[in-house]
Amino acid sequence: MTVRRMIPVFIVMLSVLAVESISITAVQAFPGDKRDETCAELIAAAEAAAAQGETVDIPDDCIPDPGLSAIEMRAAEAEMIAHPTPDVLQVPYQEDVVWTRAYRRMIGHVVIYDAPHGNPIGELDAGYNYVTIISVEDGFVQINYGQWVAEDHITWADVSEFSGVEITTQPKRPFAWMLAEAHPSRYPGGPQDKSLPKIERYTMLNIYGIEYVDGWEWYLVGPDQWIQQIRVAKVKPILRPEGVGKHDRWIAVDLYEQTAVAYEGDRMVFASLISSGLPRWGTREGLFQIYDRFEATRMSGAAGQPDFYFIEEVPYVLYFDGDIALHGTYWHDRFGYRQSHGCVNLSIMDAWWFFEWTREEPYQDAWVYVYSSGTYRSDLPAWARR
Repeated sequence: MTVRRMIPVFIVMLSVLAVESISITAVQAFPGDKRDETCAELIAAAEAAAAQGETVDIPDDCIPDPGLSAIEMRAAEAEMIAHPTPDVLQVPYQEDVVWTRAYRRMIGHVVIYDAPHGNPIGELDAGYNYVTIISVEDGFVQINYGQWVAEDHITWADVSEFSGVEITTQPKRPFAWMLAEAHPSRYPGGPQDKSLPKIERYTMLNIYGIEYVDGWEWYLVGPDQWIQQIRVAKVKPILRPEGVGKHDRWIAVDLYEQTAVAYEGDRMVFASLISSGLPRWGTREGLFQIYDRFEATRMSGAAGQPDFYFIEEVPYVLYFDGDIALHGTYWHDRFGYRQSHGCVNLSIMDAWWFFEWTREEPYQDAWVYVYSSGTYRSDLPAWARR
């Protein structure tokens, strides 16, 4: 059967990220459309319904070629040349902010003594146990005044040097952080092309175009370079929630993308990665306000259970929902993936940034809006599960 293809011009431009005031610039990237996914089904249905030998028109709402057009690709390539990296300011790593204390992990079942080789005064079950140390003497480590543990139960903590970005002008295209390192693919849905440089974890990427393959978004991040959405955390702007004033400061926590974005009214000013609650201890969605803060505090929980944890000197803590807080994290470097017992984990640099940004009145009770921009799928490979 001959199929006559009457293809309408269909170009959708990636709009400026400002969600309340959308403008189109002269050169922008172009996404595909979810209708790409149903095109084959629509054509098959039209052919099945046609009489034998009848010419079949392609349905108007079908795009038979899911690839970007030549015009779209030229526009995207012009964007890549003009803006090869996101137009943001990286918050510099500051050792004097991160290493205000000597962070360490305790290994196994720990006996606590009153002095080096002294008398046992307590013990701590094996678990997720972290402390800050004061001194080392004769094979023992002082973890608090009058508390010592054997040095072979102490190891280094995995303190991240990651930090987010300040946003001085509203981004004109989406951007994201690479979470799972990979070589880009040459086309949407394609295999990794190992002739292309590997994109490392925490690399920031502009997104110049979007295509859909098998229900997944694929992002154009460079010339003939495509990355599947499950490998990145994308920053998504949202409208100011009802109840938040146009001059208020507020933090949008996206549980799906695992990002946090700071706003002043409707203006984005900062963005970074987070680690929210694991499925068993999911972070509650809703609109909250910061009600208490500590430059450092102790956290513990799940006593007598396999997931028992005891963490001293958690830095830059902002409580907003009962015992749930935004806070610095020196015990993992898994930002972009769910990791916590419900709190919103941040790198120490990011926690410090939020702490300082909300330090002064009237911003101490800044809003925290927790939401999810998508739904986790059950068919993810193990490495991509957040």
